[in-house]
Amino acid sequence: MDVLMILNDPPYGNERTYNALRLAMNLQRNHADVSLNVFLMGDATLGAKAGQRTPDGYYNIERMLKGVLVKGGRVLVCGTCIDTRAIGESELLEGAARSSMDELGNLTLSSDRVLIF
Repeated sequence: MDVLMILNDPPYGNERTYNALRLAMNLQRNHADVSLNVFLMGDATLGAKAGQRTPDGYYNIERMLKGVLVKGGRVLVCGTCIDTRAIGESELLEGAARSSMDELGNLTLSSDRVLIF
């Protein structure tokens, strides 16, 4: 089953992105047949920035996204959104890929499930 998760909210300040990634990792862990794409847009793109340092005991979105990648998921980042926030592609965590609305549109149409956070 192809699952597309579209994340819009910033990585910190509320728990929407955190909870979306908890679900993503759960799907990957418990359902071997799931092919997962996580598309970050708007302020969620900040979650793909490498080198995040959070206090001990606090969740870290960069580490969670790395977990999605390690399990074979894809992390796609809206190119226009990172340009607007002056984030260079070289600043993204390893494995995250610059993407576009064209790719998001194609993924939306080809996915069995689309979840928006």
